[in-house]
Order: sequence, then structure tokens, then C-alpha cells
Amino acid sequence: MKTMTCKQLGGACSLEFRANTFEEIGALSRSHGMEMHQKQDAAHLEAMQKMGELMQNPDDMEKWFESRRKQFETLPEN
Repeated sequence: MKTMTCKQLGGACSLEFRANTFEEIGALSRSHGMEMHQKQDAAHLEAMQKMGELMQNPDDMEKWFESRRKQFETLPEN
């Protein structure tokens, strides 16, 4: 199992997600993002806006996504 924070995954806080795969950690992050969106958390809304801008360029989004995947893969097991 590995740990990444919301901020490491493009979010706005230090909440930690723990998962065995990058896909699992991504799902946890998305769920947290939806919760923060529903709560209209200003910091998370700003982070989501930045991610939305990044998504406008598929190449940039792919590079960002792959850099996070590599970061996950190099993390120690906890």
C-alpha cells in the first residue's frame, strides 16, 4: 500500500489517500474532489479550476498524469 496526499494529486489539502494501485488512489482522490466540490471548498475549487485548464491540452494533461503515476510507483510501501 502507498500513500499520496490530495495536494500531490493536484488538490488543495494534506489529506492522505492510501491504495495499492495508482488507479485506486486516483478514485479516492476523485471521490474527495467531488465531496469538496459539493461543500464548495474554495481552495479545492481553485485547484479544480487549474486542473480543468490543464485538461484543455491533452498532451499537457497526459504528461501531468504520467508524472504522478511515476511518483506513485517510486513511493515506498507503507
